[in-house]
Amino acid sequence: MSASRRRGTTDELGPDEPERNGPTDKNTKDAKNTEDTDDNEGTVNTEDTDGTGGSTEPGGSDLLAALLDGMDAALCAFDADGVVTHWNREAERILGWTPDEAVGRRGFAGWAVRTADAEEIEGRLMAAMHAAGRQVHEFALVTKDGGRVLVRTQSAAVPGPDGKPAGLYCAFSEVHAQIDLERSIALSEALFEDASWGVVLVDADLRPAVVNAHAARSLGIGRTAVLGRPLGELLAQGVEELESALTHVLAEGAPPAPAEIWVGVRTPDGEKRRCWRSGFLRLSSPLAEEPVPLGVGWLFQDITESKQGEQEAAQLRFRVNQLHRAARAAAECEDPGEAATVHLDFALAGFADHALIDRVSGGSLADGEGPARLVRAAATPSGRPGPSHLAGHAGIPVRYGPGHPALQCVDRAGSVRASAGSATPEAAREWATGRQWPPESVHALCAVLRSRGRTLGVVTFLRTAGRTPFERSDATYAEGVALRIATALDLEALERSSE
Repeated sequence: MSASRRRGTTDELGPDEPERNGPTDKNTKDAKNTEDTDDNEGTVNTEDTDGTGGSTEPGGSDLLAALLDGMDAALCAFDADGVVTHWNREAERILGWTPDEAVGRRGFAGWAVRTADAEEIEGRLMAAMHAAGRQVHEFALVTKDGGRVLVRTQSAAVPGPDGKPAGLYCAFSEVHAQIDLERSIALSEALFEDASWGVVLVDADLRPAVVNAHAARSLGIGRTAVLGRPLGELLAQGVEELESALTHVLAEGAPPAPAEIWVGVRTPDGEKRRCWRSGFLRLSSPLAEEPVPLGVGWLFQDITESKQGEQEAAQLRFRVNQLHRAARAAAECEDPGEAATVHLDFALAGFADHALIDRVSGGSLADGEGPARLVRAAATPSGRPGPSHLAGHAGIPVRYGPGHPALQCVDRAGSVRASAGSATPEAAREWATGRQWPPESVHALCAVLRSRGRTLGVVTFLRTAGRTPFERSDATYAEGVALRIATALDLEALERSSE
């Protein structure tokens, strides 16, 4: 609660105007009820019982009291003689002195500051009446229980009706609270200017409201161009997962750990897939009695390279383990042809959907010989999962047309990759059936079967539309599998020739 002057003091900060040329008839009439003679100072004062400094406007006292007590900062005011005229609730909270105990005292000496410091502090405060603008100072005040608290003050003069300084106001707060506020502001500015990770403030409608420079570069768009736009216009992939995370944060609060989200970012060179490690914070208004969500703070860091490295390492470990397991299983096969299908089955796990083994008609083909005629030796079931089975006992060549990837693989004695690309489902089906592959095949990788300097055939791995095209690392793995299959097929041929 705010308070103003007491009896015997003049409130120079109130809106009352001084009397001019003596009292009027009305003043004489009202003086019967309102005049009070102070024997000590001989001044005539109007008692201010409502803490407003003498406002005669209806409701003005209540409004002023509410404004003063609703302030987040402590406020006190002094008249021209240095007497305290106002003291709000926050000042009482910080120092413990009530308005009744504070209002009417001259200066801070002996109660709010130490006597030894009073002259210096009061001089710095009162100097604000004759200075332009606000004056900022830091000094220690004394609490009612004898403790000391370091405060930061902002003081400025209060002009009277004649324009001359009639007093001053002093707003103060604890230094640590002020420093916390300054740190929060500095942190906010640093995040949106110099942060090495992306920071985006998303409003309750899931649209970016503030974006820092790093986030704008990651999105491939300017900082102002991104504001207010739906996330679907900014990202080509991963929008559903990101919006789901933001909605969860708005409803439930921040998740306990960062989330890794794969997104597709549109760039001048085409769409690029990126992995962003994201943290989320729900933003609530500090001015509301109950938490009101203002949006979500989204912080992210691009970890695509490290994530891809982790995936490649995990994939390599899995493939090496598969080759080891296949070798152990094949060693237990009495029939070398069966051992070749074992290698094929182990290679399919996590690598391809279908696989074929085509042998050179006649057994093998020396370098420079040709053209090659290929006979189907083994294949995985088409349309349903299961182990591969041996075929081609009749020795009928497969009807591969000129330029077929398997024939190119034999001619080059090296791996060949092929893909239907972005063709329509009907065109991709025709592409696969025209090459004598299962109709759902979209991507192919052919690896040559070589043993003892001769070409024995081709192994073909096929992927459906749900997988990515084969890459160079896939070709390296396929060549390792082909080496083992070729060894088994060569051993089978040797056994037949010795019979």
